[in-house]
Amino acid sequence: GASTLLITMNLQNIAQMSCNPAMGGIAKGQIIREIDALGGYSGIVTDKTAIQFKMLNKSKGPAMWSPRAQSDRMQFAECWRTVLEQTKNLDFYQDAVNGLLFEEDTIVGVKTKLGLEVKAKTVILTAGTFLNGLIHIGDKSFGGGRAGEGASTGITEDLVLKGFESGRMKTGTPPRVDGRSLDYSKMTEQPGDEVTEKFSYLPSTKALTKQRSCYLTYTNLDVHSLLREGFDRSPMFSGRIQSTGPRYCPSIEDKIDRFASKDRHQIFVEPEGWTTVEMYVNGFSTSLPEDIQDKAIRSVAGFENVKFLRYGYAIEYDYFPPTQLTHSLETKRIKNLFFAGQINGTTGYEEAAAQGLMAGVNAALKTQGKPSFILKRNEAYIGVLIDDLITKGTDEPYRMFTSRAEFRILLRQDNADERLTSLGHALGLADDARLEKVHHKIQQTNWLKKELRRIGITPEQVNPLLIEKESAPITQQMKITSVLTRPHISLSELLSVCPEANDTAVKASENDADVLVQTEIQLKYEGYIEREKEQANKLARLEDLVIPDSVNYDEMKSVSLEAKEKLKKIKPRTIGQASRVSGVSPSDISVLLIYLGR
Repeated sequence: GASTLLITMNLQNIAQMSCNPAMGGIAKGQIIREIDALGGYSGIVTDKTAIQFKMLNKSKGPAMWSPRAQSDRMQFAECWRTVLEQTKNLDFYQDAVNGLLFEEDTIVGVKTKLGLEVKAKTVILTAGTFLNGLIHIGDKSFGGGRAGEGASTGITEDLVLKGFESGRMKTGTPPRVDGRSLDYSKMTEQPGDEVTEKFSYLPSTKALTKQRSCYLTYTNLDVHSLLREGFDRSPMFSGRIQSTGPRYCPSIEDKIDRFASKDRHQIFVEPEGWTTVEMYVNGFSTSLPEDIQDKAIRSVAGFENVKFLRYGYAIEYDYFPPTQLTHSLETKRIKNLFFAGQINGTTGYEEAAAQGLMAGVNAALKTQGKPSFILKRNEAYIGVLIDDLITKGTDEPYRMFTSRAEFRILLRQDNADERLTSLGHALGLADDARLEKVHHKIQQTNWLKKELRRIGITPEQVNPLLIEKESAPITQQMKITSVLTRPHISLSELLSVCPEANDTAVKASENDADVLVQTEIQLKYEGYIEREKEQANKLARLEDLVIPDSVNYDEMKSVSLEAKEKLKKIKPRTIGQASRVSGVSPSDISVLLIYLGR
């Protein structure tokens, strides 16, 4: 119900995918589903404009399953523009905001390049990489927030005058090339899933029936040698770029410098849409001079005759350490001012989308005099993301991973609707039909679980399946739920040999296939979920466990390299403090506890 104005430097570039043409991925897919469950549009727009869908990590447990979709870049932006223009109470204005209006410690509006003053009860800054943005290609540098677009100036300076701490971060993007100039016979085809799914829980979007493939190729030692020829002109190694880049999406020159022992690195060739010839060279992000980019990539299999459409570049931009925010994403120093996205030191469309939703909700609630909407760490990956940012801060671009969540068995991509839709409905974001669909799914799942706990399965029915799966045969009738808990035995396989259970399952899932998925996961992993709750309670009691100064993190082989680096740098005094250090996962804390116990 809030009256909202979106001011942007170029209305034609709304929802422009600045980097890769994809949504979702490890933990990021969970975030998109959480946004959808709350009533946001990221999942819906992605479904409508996808050209390929994959469920990543399907060989692992369901806590790790992560949906990812390749998008048609142009359709994505067009669809978002349409969605926004159909949003009630949302207005648009094209201009550059270059100043903020304050009354003591409260923001009251913004000032634009044309000199207009726009008053507002709340203001949300979602500046991306535009704040004093500086683009680097080789030894050339020029101001810009994205290729072909100018930088944003004035906002950082106003905030620093108000006492905010700011910093600089770096990100980069790879070249885009003409797909007609590539030899795909020298690459490995990467098709989408045979049985596709989708992001949105709503029936209004459909799973893909046709898809475009991506392709996989590799760098080699010749490529690495040619890239090194440009290191003396690289802004990264010459010292012109001194800001921190993303650890988990490094440039190709950073990869071959940091991982010098590796003979090759993956390159994914991703189409930018259904019909365009433009291809995104994922894994070849670089700011090296254009002649080096050109020469080196031609030694990659399949790229011998490549034609460049755009060269890769790096971009530096201002951010504000997010420890300056509250859980609602409102700043501590200035009332009614909210930050969302890369201004808070995060990477990625998905992390930005989550923050944009939460900042938008809380800015609207603030104008209505209502309490803030806060998601806890055990409720959503969005809760983990925001708590990490404001509690731990970040000195490098933050990226969400499943390992950052202590409760990832609870925070699965398949149950985001059950966790969050009622909360979205209470806010007025999720409509009645969405809530009714979730209630029906929960009701049917609970009924099916109860029925399956009652139904037995005989040795004659199930033993052929168990023998085939190299699982011990049963000697007497057992409850079907007991057999389901065995590894590599799926509910669908048990239903195929037990008519009574199958008839019951068909009845329960008649209008919602997700009922079967939920029933299987909840029955199969019941013990793990309970154990995770117990572990969470233990971690809460670790504040008083002191880490001795003599501890040697290098001795701990099972602690991740990132965790060792951060622990040695920060030197936390207690286990509780260590558990909140960015980059130290719950599994790292478990190893540390075992080490200290010994």
